[in-house]
Amino acid sequence: MTDVVAVEGVEKRFGNWVAVACVDFTVARGACFGLLGPNGAGKTTTLRMIYGVTRPSAGRVRVFGIDVAASPRAVCARLGVTLQENVLIETGTPRENLAVHGRYYLLREPALSRRVDELIELFGLQSYAATPVKALSGGFKRRLAVAMSLIARPELLILDEPTTGLDPAVRHELWGRVRALRAEGTTVLLTTHYMDEAERLCDRVVIVNRGRAICDDAPRALIAARLAPEAIEIECTPDEEARWFGAVGAAVRRVRAGNRLMLYAADAAALVERVHAAEGGTRRAFVARPTNLEDVFLAVTGTRLSEDA
Repeated sequence: MTDVVAVEGVEKRFGNWVAVACVDFTVARGACFGLLGPNGAGKTTTLRMIYGVTRPSAGRVRVFGIDVAASPRAVCARLGVTLQENVLIETGTPRENLAVHGRYYLLREPALSRRVDELIELFGLQSYAATPVKALSGGFKRRLAVAMSLIARPELLILDEPTTGLDPAVRHELWGRVRALRAEGTTVLLTTHYMDEAERLCDRVVIVNRGRAICDDAPRALIAARLAPEAIEIECTPDEEARWFGAVGAAVRRVRAGNRLMLYAADAAALVERVHAAEGGTRRAFVARPTNLEDVFLAVTGTRLSEDA
């Protein structure tokens, strides 16, 4: 079996509200797969169906070839989950939290203590192993939450927005841990609002919006298929956009986010010159850069996208 997760025509309704509508995707063994989308898109609900907390209203979810709705315990025994919110015993120490979590997986001494020691070292918690969790910083709490999800050496690791609110140094450290786990053969399924995180870590991503999967591919393939390779960002109002860009001439695809306008072309330098000429030589500031996954995300999730022929 090459696919660890298979989501097949899955829907989830809460009364008249459709949280997830006919979503399909698979996650290959050993891959890092990203589930992306704006708030309320159905990402966490989809994850909850994968790890067996929520039952689908329609469709089927299989993990390790097992129907999750029929045998949730058999699935949960082989995966680890880091939730959006840390679930920790605040009065306990990291060592105690890890030990308690290990007992849920029926780990016994002396193997449990050895595994706790390994994870404390792996996540740099040695200096805080005997400190109450309530005294730890947010970054160290997050490290502990991820460490707890690894206590039973899961075959599938599910990370729901694992680095939200963390400083860049801690984010990069956790990225390194994810890469190391993948090198050891662990399959990783994550949600994130950081498009750079998805682009760096994921072999493949699905972007969902309003409960539906709207595109599915490797990050670089999505970028190449959806937008030109280079982008410029300019601060301008919609009125300024309408006034200048009729004079730009060549086909220019653009995405607006507030007063920031992103324009996409094969040659950013030539596009900048056309923009400067159209605004009468004002030479306003701009940023030129390669197109990235965040551009695709903005383009496909409902931000206004226009194209001049």
